[in-house]
Amino acid sequence: MRRRRAPKREKLNDPKYDSLVVGDFVNIVMFSGKKSTAQRIVYGAFDIISEKTKEDPLKVFKAALDNARPRVAVKPRRIGGATYQVPLEVPQDRGASIALRWMRDIARKKKGKSMGEKLADEILSAYKNEGSVIKKKEDTHKMAESNRAFAHFKI
Repeated sequence: MRRRRAPKREKLNDPKYDSLVVGDFVNIVMFSGKKSTAQRIVYGAFDIISEKTKEDPLKVFKAALDNARPRVAVKPRRIGGATYQVPLEVPQDRGASIALRWMRDIARKKKGKSMGEKLADEILSAYKNEGSVIKKKEDTHKMAESNRAFAHFKI
């Protein structure tokens, strides 16, 4: 028997933009508990975005996040000795956190620029519906589509 479910912790808004999503992104970018460094990186990326697009960086970020958010994903399910990849719809908050992690990971893998510049590039490419994050989302959707035959094994 499983234990009780852990309660959801309350998320905090970030101080500059007063946004939950940006606060979440700062926490995802954060490394070794250095929150002020993570904030400097994210806010620097937002400054670069506002310079390049001449738009509100928060709007650009939210649009990019919505473009990068996966709608369906596969989850392995073991049935009778065989493991099937069962396609499931992704809840909005989970999809957003997945997209944020993808952005961070792809930006970290790039070489040659500062983290702020790499994040800004990644957010802008997701905003324009192109780039590695969008490709990753489309790959996830393709995997779910190809395993649609196992949808009846939903958890």
